[in-house]
Formats: sequence, C-alpha cells, structure tokens
Amino acid sequence: MSDATDSLAHHLARRILMDGPLSVAAFMAEALGHPRFGYYMRQDPFGVSGDFTTAPEISQMFGELAGLWCVDTWARLGGPAPFHLVELGPGRGTLMQDALRAAALVPAFREAARVHLVETSPTLRARQRETLAGVPVLWHDRLEDVPEGPTLILANEFFDALPIRQVQKTGHGWFERLVDLDPAAPADEPRFRFVLEAFGSAGARLIPPQLRDAPEGSVVEVSPASQAVARLIGGRLAAHPG
Repeated sequence: MSDATDSLAHHLARRILMDGPLSVAAFMAEALGHPRFGYYMRQDPFGVSGDFTTAPEISQMFGELAGLWCVDTWARLGGPAPFHLVELGPGRGTLMQDALRAAALVPAFREAARVHLVETSPTLRARQRETLAGVPVLWHDRLEDVPEGPTLILANEFFDALPIRQVQKTGHGWFERLVDLDPAAPADEPRFRFVLEAFGSAGARLIPPQLRDAPEGSVVEVSPASQAVARLIGGRLAAHPG
C-alpha cells in the first residue's frame, strides 16, 4: 500500500532536492510521462468524461477528411505499396479509425497501408486496441522505431503536448525559468515555484535571434523536443517518399 509521500508531487520534490531546480521541460516530462505517476500513463483523459475533448472526438468528419487527404497524397506519390501510415500521439485511436473508414473507398490504399501508432501510454494503447479491433497495428514508443520507407504521418495535437522550456528577459539578459520547491511549504505537502537560473548562459542560447531584443519581462517558450521530432520527420521525408 502506498503512503502519503508516494505521489507525483513527492517524486518531483525528491528529484529537486537531489538534482536542484528542474527545467520546465523536465518538470512537464515527469508530470506527463512518468511510468507510474504520469498524467498520460495512468488514465484516459479524453472525451466528455475526461479532462478535454479533441477534434476527432467531436466529429467523425475530422478523421474522415484526414483519411481522404492520405489517399490523395498516396496517389500523388505514385501509390507506393507497401507504405507506412503513422500517427503520432493517437489518443483513443478515433482519428485513425475514422481515417481508415474513409480510406476504404480505395481498396488498394488499405491493402498497401501498414498502420503504426507511436504511443508510450499503456492505458491509451489498450484503448486504441479496442477502437481499432480487427486492424493490424504495430505500436512504437518512438518514431525512430518505425521502419524506413514511404510514409504518411498524422499528428493531431501531438506537438502541443511535448515539453517546453521557458526563458525570461530581465534587466541583466535572458535567464531560463526553472521549477523549484517552495520553501514556505511543509515537507509533507510540497509546492513548487518558478525561479530563474543563476547565470543565464543556458537560457540565452535558446532564444531565436529575432526575439533577443524583446522587452524586459518577456517570456519565450521553445520546445527542443518538438524540434527534434520535426527534424526526424524531415529526415525521413528527405530519404523516402511521404
């Protein structure tokens, strides 16, 4: 049985005590993806009974239009067979279900498609299995694990959920915002607060050149994780049709 200190907040507090203040990206990564406590790892947050609703859960037309776009794009590529149909962050599998239903209008597309879902959450993988029952699907933790070859990629609200880093402009330059423990909180009820890095060198390197002259007090968000995935996608599309 878990005790009162067995929670995400206490896990984060212990990590800060050991390693010092965390970047916003590191804090987000733990809060969302920790194997035991992570938000996406332990629940299905979508739909009316969840915390938010995405477009595929509102209307099947969204996924159907995405599916027809895939068919059109596949045809323009010369109809490669086989090819990889990949979705990043597929939620409940609703978008892929609707896309495949619309794409069934072109049997050759469905026969050529090899469906891959990039999903780290065991809870959501189980839900996707239910939604896509009868469809051969391969699951992956990372896009890097999808085999090379002609590829179509869907990513609805995937980049929105990737961790970001924050950098703040002060009178002394740019400093990265970090998450630290609030010293006023009791040890058994940890709270967190923003602080700025001590010297500013790391944060300054994150600022795009066109934003370096922003006014004091400005906060810039950058997502190295998003940039890494975008580079990976770009590399795949440069090497293979997609």
